[in-house]
Amino acid sequence: MLWANLIGIMVATASTGVALGAALGLTGLVLLQVYSNGATSLAVDAIWSVFNSFTLSAVPLFILLGEILLRSGVSSRAYTALAPVFRRVPGGLLHTNIAVCTLFGAVSGSSLSTAAAVGSVAYPEMTKRGYDKDMIVGSLAGGGTLGLLIPPSLSFLIFGALTETSIGRLFVAGILPGLMIGAMFMAYIFVRSLRNPQLAPHDTSRQSLGAIIVGFGQVWPLLVLVLAVIGSIIGGIATPTEAAGIGVVLAAIISSIWGDLTLRKLLDAIFHSTLLFAAIGFVVLGATILAQSVSILGVPQQILNVVADSGLDRYSILLIVVLVYLILGCFFDGLSLMIMTLPVVFPLLTGLGFDPIWIGVLITIVIEIGQVTPPVGLNLSVLASLTNNEISLGRVAKATVPYWGIHLFAVVVLTAFPIIALFLPNLLF
Repeated sequence: MLWANLIGIMVATASTGVALGAALGLTGLVLLQVYSNGATSLAVDAIWSVFNSFTLSAVPLFILLGEILLRSGVSSRAYTALAPVFRRVPGGLLHTNIAVCTLFGAVSGSSLSTAAAVGSVAYPEMTKRGYDKDMIVGSLAGGGTLGLLIPPSLSFLIFGALTETSIGRLFVAGILPGLMIGAMFMAYIFVRSLRNPQLAPHDTSRQSLGAIIVGFGQVWPLLVLVLAVIGSIIGGIATPTEAAGIGVVLAAIISSIWGDLTLRKLLDAIFHSTLLFAAIGFVVLGATILAQSVSILGVPQQILNVVADSGLDRYSILLIVVLVYLILGCFFDGLSLMIMTLPVVFPLLTGLGFDPIWIGVLITIVIEIGQVTPPVGLNLSVLASLTNNEISLGRVAKATVPYWGIHLFAVVVLTAFPIIALFLPNLLF
């Protein structure tokens, strides 16, 4: 009966068109009222506990950091600086897309901001040079997802805040998997370009090693920003929230000197950051109420008991969880999906013996897939709009399929070799 009401209430509220946060919160309140003798006041305590969390306050700061860089033209400078490095490699500027997405992801923390910032620079430049348009948008959509995995990551911040897992360990755990997936993207581009050179016109102009080094050296302001933010957390000098504050100040200084940040653009960045955090925060609020209700009612324990009695091994259950995420990723954006499912998925997977840090990395990769899965895939929508709808949403989605497959392969690799995600956290903490 409980399960029927839980699913029924969520479907009923969501079908009315209310925001996801409201649907989750209303479901939790009804469950507390009906099954816990009207203990709805517990929801207020849970909300206060989560939103009073010092860790969660880092989220709006990292959003603001990304918005400042997005609006100041820094992404254009970084793209220009790194372009000569890959000019003579088969795939050319397609590799630059992945490299700049990786670098930009290391300072923005947002998949959407990364795809928008790099795509706005790369698409017009590459189409002018005769690159295959599907390869362009595919590489940008795939590379943009690295913004959620390369630290600092909004996904890791929210995961850590909701599960009380170390943010510093999560950040460090995302480095090697992020670089691994980026390298897989580049390997795919290299092979495709070798087999069909028309996809990426070969640049015959000669570039001296000195010029390449000088160009690469021009990205040092972003590297300083990355080291200041991540290094201060890893070194124990600052908390994630303090590091985010340092990052915002440095981003504003760098964007004023190295980019073209003005007071108006700074105010726009603050405004859009506020809107984005309000949207995320509302989902967190609703999910917190639902998490409180299902916890009190013992839903995670019931699921664990059912799983224990099913006779399935833990990897079969993990496969089911991944498939559920892939299906739901077609309809929910990544962060909302993670917030909505963590109350059940996290205790389930930790109860099966999986490492909490590894779970955070795996869930982040799976929700990255949702960023490039129609019909909701936000990266796809952003890139379709950047092309002025010259390339339809369906065509962008088709071009992204290889990167979708690479993400799935990365899940398999991380499951077989969890040390890839756990090596640096175990070494540094």
